[in-house]
Amino acid sequence: MQKIKSLMSRQGLKSPQESMADMSPVENFRIPSKEELRELREQPIDPQAEQEVIDSIEEIYFSSDSFDMVQYELEKLPPDLNLQELEEYRDKLKRQQAAVSKKVADLILEKQPSYVKELERVTSLQTNLQLAAVICTNARRQLSFAKEGFTEASLGLLANQKRRQLLTGLLKSLRTIKTLQRTDVRLSEMLEEEDYPGAIQLCLECQKAASTFKHYSCISELNSKLQDTLEQIEEQLDVALSKTCKHFDVSHYTKVQLAYTLLGKTQTAMDQLHMHFTQAIHNTVFQVVLGYVELCAGNADTKFQKMQYKDLCTHITPDSYIPCLTDLCKALWEVMLSYYRTMQWHEEHDKEEAADPDADGTGSDSPGDSTVGRSYVKKKLEHGLSRIWQDVQLKVKAYLLGTDMSNFKYDDFIVVLDVISRLMQVGEEFCGSKSEVLQESIKKQSVNYFKNYHRTRLEELRMFLENETWELCPVKSNFSITQLHEFKFMGQCRSPSVSPSRQPASSEPVEFSLFEQYIQGGNPFEMQIDNKEEETEDVLASNGYESDELEKNVYQEYDSDSDVAEELKQDFVDEQTGDVPAKSVSRETLRSRKRSDYNLNKANAPILTNTTLNVIRLVGKYMQMMNILKPIAFDVIHCVSQLFDYYLYAVYTFFGRNDMYESSGLGLISSRLRTTLNRIQESLIDMESATENVGPHGPPEERKEKVPSPHLSQLVVLTSSGTLYGLAERVVATESLVFLAEQFELLQPHLDTMMPAAKKPFLQQFYSQTVSTASELRKPTYWIVAAKAIDYEQMLLLMAGVKWDIKEIMSQHNVYVDVLLKEFEQFNKRLGDVSRQVRIPLPVSNVLWEHCIRLANRTLVEGYANVKKCSNEGRALMQLDFQQFLMKLEKLTDLRPIPDKEFVETYIKAYYLTENDMEQFIKNHREYSMKQLANLVNVCLGSHINKKARQKLLAAIDDIDRPKR
Repeated sequence: MQKIKSLMSRQGLKSPQESMADMSPVENFRIPSKEELRELREQPIDPQAEQEVIDSIEEIYFSSDSFDMVQYELEKLPPDLNLQELEEYRDKLKRQQAAVSKKVADLILEKQPSYVKELERVTSLQTNLQLAAVICTNARRQLSFAKEGFTEASLGLLANQKRRQLLTGLLKSLRTIKTLQRTDVRLSEMLEEEDYPGAIQLCLECQKAASTFKHYSCISELNSKLQDTLEQIEEQLDVALSKTCKHFDVSHYTKVQLAYTLLGKTQTAMDQLHMHFTQAIHNTVFQVVLGYVELCAGNADTKFQKMQYKDLCTHITPDSYIPCLTDLCKALWEVMLSYYRTMQWHEEHDKEEAADPDADGTGSDSPGDSTVGRSYVKKKLEHGLSRIWQDVQLKVKAYLLGTDMSNFKYDDFIVVLDVISRLMQVGEEFCGSKSEVLQESIKKQSVNYFKNYHRTRLEELRMFLENETWELCPVKSNFSITQLHEFKFMGQCRSPSVSPSRQPASSEPVEFSLFEQYIQGGNPFEMQIDNKEEETEDVLASNGYESDELEKNVYQEYDSDSDVAEELKQDFVDEQTGDVPAKSVSRETLRSRKRSDYNLNKANAPILTNTTLNVIRLVGKYMQMMNILKPIAFDVIHCVSQLFDYYLYAVYTFFGRNDMYESSGLGLISSRLRTTLNRIQESLIDMESATENVGPHGPPEERKEKVPSPHLSQLVVLTSSGTLYGLAERVVATESLVFLAEQFELLQPHLDTMMPAAKKPFLQQFYSQTVSTASELRKPTYWIVAAKAIDYEQMLLLMAGVKWDIKEIMSQHNVYVDVLLKEFEQFNKRLGDVSRQVRIPLPVSNVLWEHCIRLANRTLVEGYANVKKCSNEGRALMQLDFQQFLMKLEKLTDLRPIPDKEFVETYIKAYYLTENDMEQFIKNHREYSMKQLANLVNVCLGSHINKKARQKLLAAIDDIDRPKR
């Protein structure tokens, strides 16, 4: 430090302390004058450079006012001082001081106008405060003067004003008392006008006013009188509420509800309303039924009015039953519609109150009480739905069960079902009920009616069948069961609960409920019989042809060599399967098939009889009833199956039952068909009635459900060879049965949808074991024709005269073959004659030809089995005869393959078998009779079988025959 000071003194410099001592404190921190500031501002200094200078100042200079900068700078000096460095550092500090001074000067100049302006505001505020002090002083002086001069005058004025007010109040009270004395007249007028809310409002106001002036002696009597009037209003209000149960009026009901709201008795009103609805239902149904009973009785006997409703229903006559039921449902509909509209009114009113709580304007209830009241009303109305509907069901049930409907006409009973079905739809829309009470009662009546109806229809069917001559009923080729009135309901798109005869006239689908449709007027139970469509069924053809032109065209096609019409090709090519031919058919094949299909002389219309048509119509009626009333669907379908069963059994009994074919071994009746026939006979046919005379008390209980076996009409002759033993009648019978089965197949999906799930196996079994067996009845029916149409006995006699033990091979066949072929040609011609009466479909002609060929082949085998002696050449002659027979036969029929062809060929070839092969042949071919097998062994004796082998083979035959004995 001493070195620094000596250096400073040698150079003539002062120490920092001394230098600072020379400078006054003002000089150290002196604010530059305006001139200096102007000079500083005028100096061209770069702002960026100036800012960099300021930023270079150490942060400690800005820390606090007590900072000793001199001490700080001295302490920073290094031990070895360098003058040049010190001067540079000093210049740096001066530049920093100059930059800070310039910055300070700029800020002072920038804030100077604000300072001047604020100083002026302070001066102005001081002047205003002085003026305010003067004004306050003057105001206090004036108030003091007014207080002293006004007090005595104001007290006098107040006393007079109080006296005036008392007198005005007294006058008002006197006027109110006068008005109260005159309210009776006005209340009576308002009640006559049915202005219940106004009357109650006026009465309540009068009571309130009376309580206000009860200190007057004249008011006490008036108060009790008003209370009596209010009670009278409530009684009239209850009567007005009861009127809404039959004919709901919005404005009327609104007045009544507002009146009850003013009384604060909305919940009581709802309880009363349900009582009125219950009473309205009882009174309505009683008056309707009573009116019809008295009308039918024809006198003014008052005993009916004292009867119970249930007893009164038993006096309804069958003629007035349906009109009374309709009017009953109409009246009940009006009651339910009123209840529906009542609920609708409350729903809308609740929405309005929720949107605007002060809308009712009563202000009598708090929001909480109002909410509770609305909730109570809503629950009460919802609970009342099922209660009202239950009352309706019980009343209608009593009416339904009060009359025995078992003898009603079918159409009348359908109308009853129709009305009840519509009523159940109303119930479902009203409260979502399934109407178990109504369903049970109508089911009980329906089962009772249907059993009686079905019994009568079965008896009618038996009568029809016994009088049926089995002639063709001419219908058009496009005949369909949907063209019949009874099946019109199947083509209508509707809800199952809506009756078939009450469909809306418009074709558009109904989207609204019954209540929405008829809320403005009308009634869903209006009988629209006059508007019912009276359509004629255009299903019959004229004389069996759809037109004379068609008949002409058919014969032209039969006689000409031109190609057959496409639809006829399909009939005789694929009638059995219904498929269109996959490839073209040659003209020669068509000609051959013309010979085997006898349907070209008639249009390809369905083959059916009047009885068939009646059965189809009856099925349609049954399905109508089932469609309307689902609970008895199984009973109805069971009865429908009985109609088909009885028809099938009648056809079998008339044309198919014959003991001759039981021993033929041809298997004409399949095990399924035999099982079906046995089931029908056991469950449906009353076999005892044929041998017993039913007593005057009717059949025994166990025979009530059965029907006597039908008998063929004496007009039907099945023994004449000229008609091929009634072939035309047989064709009509079997094909009408097949047609009926086809219609049942078409109806199966519809029946399946109606059948309860638990009972569907019955329907499936009926179709698989009964309906599908209809075509199998062709075999036994046509076998008798085939057995009698050709003289097989003559052929056996001719074969017996042929010598078979010849020694040389013959090139000419025997005469019996030509005779047999001639018989077939004659048979073919007679088929053509029959076909002019009735069309013979391909399946029928195939069955006939199959039977004839089978019988002929078995006759050949029987003839060969009668041969006593036969050589190898004789066996060759047998083969020649059979081949000749096959060749000629194939030209007569297109039936392929020829039935039982192998049966004959195998028997002929068996002659050449060795002993061992013969024994195996006997065991494997059980289709041959014991006689035929024994003859085969005996004829072979001596040629290639010895006596020992013969005994062995005959023993084998006897072993086979033993189990059959």
